[in-house]
Amino acid sequence: MDLFSREQTRGLLYLIPILLLIVMLSLVIERDRDLTHDALQTLMDGSGAEGAAEDAAAEIPLKEFNPNSDSYEILRQAGLPTDIAVGIVRWRNYGKIFRIKEDLAEVSGMNDSIYAQIKPYIVIEEQYRITPRQERNFQPRRTTISDSNHNANREIITPAESFTIDTVSEEYLMRWGLSSRQAQVLINYRDRTGGIHNEEKLRSCYVLDSVVADRMIEYIVFTNPTESLPSEQLPRKEDKSERVEINRADSAALVSVDGIGAKSAGVILRYRELLGGFYSLEQLRELKIITESNFERILQEISCDSCEIRKIDINFAGLKNLAEHPYISDRALRRIVKLRQLKGGWSRIEEMIDDKIFSEEEAKRLVPYLRFGHSATE
Repeated sequence: MDLFSREQTRGLLYLIPILLLIVMLSLVIERDRDLTHDALQTLMDGSGAEGAAEDAAAEIPLKEFNPNSDSYEILRQAGLPTDIAVGIVRWRNYGKIFRIKEDLAEVSGMNDSIYAQIKPYIVIEEQYRITPRQERNFQPRRTTISDSNHNANREIITPAESFTIDTVSEEYLMRWGLSSRQAQVLINYRDRTGGIHNEEKLRSCYVLDSVVADRMIEYIVFTNPTESLPSEQLPRKEDKSERVEINRADSAALVSVDGIGAKSAGVILRYRELLGGFYSLEQLRELKIITESNFERILQEISCDSCEIRKIDINFAGLKNLAEHPYISDRALRRIVKLRQLKGGWSRIEEMIDDKIFSEEEAKRLVPYLRFGHSATE
């Protein structure tokens, strides 16, 4: 008598290969699981080693460094974090001169903790320092002010150092007794008008009362908007009132300048409108109609007030406004449109360089015309 019928035997012949296949798959899955675990463990060990290396790098003893001349490699050897060293070099490439230690507080990646650590090691060479008037031996002063937000008086300690008003942070302004809101308004006023270059403009900001202004004024370093031009190219007329201001001049005023004819005046006015104003007299060299000999003559009779620049909010500007600017190429425009939708915008020009929208040279030319707003009402 047969143990299995013919149909049962046929069924077993089909079932056995299936069972063998299941067993083999189970073994393969288990092996892969072991390999994955080992691989993850290896990665974790590697990450730990890298983390230890980073910790070791972070413990490099700080040394004195010169932000105006030291290379990236020297800055790293001095113990500065990578992003801070990169930020210092980039700022220099944009024409920045560090005149006082506090200027470094605005470098990308810097925070109060890092700045407090590196401040004793910052070396500002004599040729870059501020004028003797601001180098007096200031002493901290305690002042009691009225705090309208809390209907009470509070004591502030005036910092015992001079500072550049065009780079100072909100936190630093609050140390002078301004509220957070007042500091924000002052910074927005500064950024949207092209900088605060003199005492009159500082006092014209409505949130700054005369008492605070009087307390701050002797400590402030005002930057000259034309200081980046070589001295031999600066206007030579002693009386500034005789010069024609390039951003406010009409056609008649421009034609009155030696070296500018009616045709040249029309070209300058059209280019000024496209740019949104000139931030440097050097930009006139970009016009083919301005010859080298004419340029030398023109410089003696004109001036440039960068406060007159019309800025573009790169995070909210329309495509038409962006496309019309001479410094924004078609390629850059496409990248801006694409990445602005993905990222929601940028907070500083370095991010746009990292995103390969602009080269460093392109960014250097364009950055005076940009504003980085974070809301539609900002």
